[in-house]
Amino acid sequence: MLTACQAPAEQGAAVARERTGTFPKADRPVAKIVSSRWSTEEARDRLREADEVMNRAGIVPGMTVADIGAGEGYYTIRLAERVGRDGRVLAQDIVPEVRDALAERVNRERLDNVSVKLGEPADPKLPENSFDRVLMVHMYHEIGEPYAFLWHLRPALKPGGQVIVVDADRPTQNHGTPPTLLRCEFAAVGYTQVRFERMPQAGGYFAAFEARGERPEPGAIKSCRSQ
Repeated sequence: MLTACQAPAEQGAAVARERTGTFPKADRPVAKIVSSRWSTEEARDRLREADEVMNRAGIVPGMTVADIGAGEGYYTIRLAERVGRDGRVLAQDIVPEVRDALAERVNRERLDNVSVKLGEPADPKLPENSFDRVLMVHMYHEIGEPYAFLWHLRPALKPGGQVIVVDADRPTQNHGTPPTLLRCEFAAVGYTQVRFERMPQAGGYFAAFEARGERPEPGAIKSCRSQ
């Protein structure tokens, strides 16, 4: 069980959720969620996709990791093995049926270090100060309110924690995110890109961000213009 992820929500987080309407809207198309599967697990393993992403992200035994937009659990299952018995994985999705199917898989495979949670489109609803890494693989372009989402996400990171984004370098309506747009949207909420690498075997690129400085007030966030 992921005990930390079952704690009651902080009062501050509840207040923040009430302020979601003050965030700017994304000045870009938002891709529709068309499937919980990006590719087959066998094809991805042949390219060693998960191993490469986890290696680049510096994920090691004992870490606590969130898998956002977990889908069928490709990363969830492999993260559970990587962090080991002393680590924890929180798998989150916003589609109840997908969340339920993943919970069944987790139970079937007896992954005692994994918990499954239902999130919200503008708020991942993660516990504060809990995660060494937060993974968002081939799903960032589906976030309809990125500024609200990233703002609510920030408190969930431990000191030195990182948000890892894997996506394709193409327009958001084509199920990708141009790297300059990604960097701008993260920067608008007070994140700094600390690593960027092309990653063809994962269908695009790998980017890592850390929260730096004060979290801006929602009304002070400026929307990025897509090109």
